[in-house]
Amino acid sequence: MAQRRNAVSARHGWLLAIVPALMLGVLLWREVWDVDIFWQLKLGEMILAARAPVSQEPFAVTHLGEPLNAVAWLGQAAFAAVRQAWGWTGLRLFDALCWCGGFWAVAAGCRRSGARAMPLTLALLLAFGAALPAASIRPQSFGALCFGLLLALLKLELRAWQTVMLGTILLVAWQNLHPSISIGIVALAAHAMAGWAVWLRDRTQPRPLAATMLVPITALSVFATPDGAGILAVSARNAQASISVGASEWLPLWIEANRENAVPILLVTLVAAFAAWRDRRAVSWPDLAVMLALLVLTISAYRFVLFWAVATIPVIAGRGRTPEKFGRASWLPVLGVAAVAVLAPAIRPTRFSDNLPMTAVARLAQTDAAGTIITEPEFAGVLIDAGYPRWRVSLDGRYYRYTDEEWQRYGATLNGSYRLRAIERLYRPAAFVLRPSHSVALSNELDRPNSGWRRIYRDDGAAVWLPRRVSPRVIPAPTRR
Repeated sequence: MAQRRNAVSARHGWLLAIVPALMLGVLLWREVWDVDIFWQLKLGEMILAARAPVSQEPFAVTHLGEPLNAVAWLGQAAFAAVRQAWGWTGLRLFDALCWCGGFWAVAAGCRRSGARAMPLTLALLLAFGAALPAASIRPQSFGALCFGLLLALLKLELRAWQTVMLGTILLVAWQNLHPSISIGIVALAAHAMAGWAVWLRDRTQPRPLAATMLVPITALSVFATPDGAGILAVSARNAQASISVGASEWLPLWIEANRENAVPILLVTLVAAFAAWRDRRAVSWPDLAVMLALLVLTISAYRFVLFWAVATIPVIAGRGRTPEKFGRASWLPVLGVAAVAVLAPAIRPTRFSDNLPMTAVARLAQTDAAGTIITEPEFAGVLIDAGYPRWRVSLDGRYYRYTDEEWQRYGATLNGSYRLRAIERLYRPAAFVLRPSHSVALSNELDRPNSGWRRIYRDDGAAVWLPRRVSPRVIPAPTRR
C-alpha cells in the first residue's frame, strides 16, 4: 500500500513539475494586445535616458508641460530596458515570467509548507485559468509577482524581524514597479486579523506578529514614490475617470461585459470553498481570510482578479502534515520553464493583435506628417511609441490625464455632435488615425469630397487621413529594433 501511495505521489509530482512550463507556454503563445504598453514603453525609454522619472507631460497635446505623475515609473523603465536589449521577444518572456512568478512563488511556499502535489497542481491550474483573461504585457505583472512573493514570505514563517525586513524592501519596490500596494494592505490586514482570531482561540498557535507589523509599513510604503502623497490624488482620479468612461475592468462582475469572466471566478470560488470545508479542521484561516477579502474586491471591480487568483492557491492546495524539503526534484519545474522559454518564442514569434493599428501607423510613419494626431484612446499608445516626438496625440489610455470635459468632447465626437471643423480649430491636426467602425460620424465627414482631407490607408481596423494639401508621399521609415 505504501509503495502504491509513493507511485501515485511521484506521478502527481511530475504533473506539478509540468504545470509551470504549461503556464508559461500559454502566455507566450498569446498575441500582444494591450493598447497601453506602447506609451508605457516610450515613457520608460525617456526615464532611462534621463535616469529619472519624467516630470512633465510629453504626449498629450492639450496638457504638454503640465506636471506628470510617476505612476509605475520603475516598471516602465524595466520594461523599456528589456525591450532595448532583447526586443519584443525578450519583453514577452520577461513579462510572462513576472506574471507567472506570482503564482509560482505562492505555490513554492505552499509546497515548502507541506501541500500535496495533486491539490497544488489543481490550485495552480484553476487560479491560472481564472486570471488568464486579464493577462497582458503591462507593469501589473510586477504587482502579481510582488504579491505572490509577499504571500510566500508569510508562508516561510521566518522570525518576525526577518519577515518585516524582507517585506519592507519588497513593498517599496512593489509600489514603484506598479502602484497596487493597496492590495497588500488589504491582504496583510485580513491575514493578521484572522491570525489573531486563531491565536485567541488557541494560545498554542503562533501570533501573527510579522503580518501585523507589516500593515502600517505597507500603508507608509504607498508614499514611497517620487509622487509622495500625490499618488493618492492620481489614483482617485484614475478610478473616477475609468468608471466614468465605462472601462469594464473597473466595473463589477455582474455587468454584461464581465459576466463571461465571472464564470471561472465562480467555479474557482466553489472549489476553494469545498477545499476549505473538506479540510476545515486544518484549514489556514489567514489564507482563507485573504482570499475572501480579495474576492469582495474582485466582485466590486474585475481588475482585482489577478491578485485574488494568486490568493486562492493556498486555500485550494491546503496544508500538509509535514514540511517538504526542496531536493533534486524541485529543479524539474525550473528545467521545464527554461525549455519553454527557449522554444516557445522560436516557434511562436511576436504577433500583434488585430485591435492594434500597427499597419496604419506604419503607413503614416512613411509620410512627412508631424504634429497632433487625432486618434482613438486605444490607438494612441502605438502612435506614441512609433512617432514621439514627431507626433503628439489628442487622447490616450491614461484616463486620469484628461479632464471630464475632454472625455465628454470625445463622446460628442463619437455621436456626431462635435464636428470636424470644431476639431480642426481646437487641435490643428496633422492627421487622423481612427477606427471607422467606432468613430463613424467623424470618419464619414473626413471622407466627404469637400472635407479638406484625403484617406491614404484603410483596413478592417483602422484608417489614416492626411490634409489634401499635404502629399502622401512615402519617405524612408526609421529603423527600429
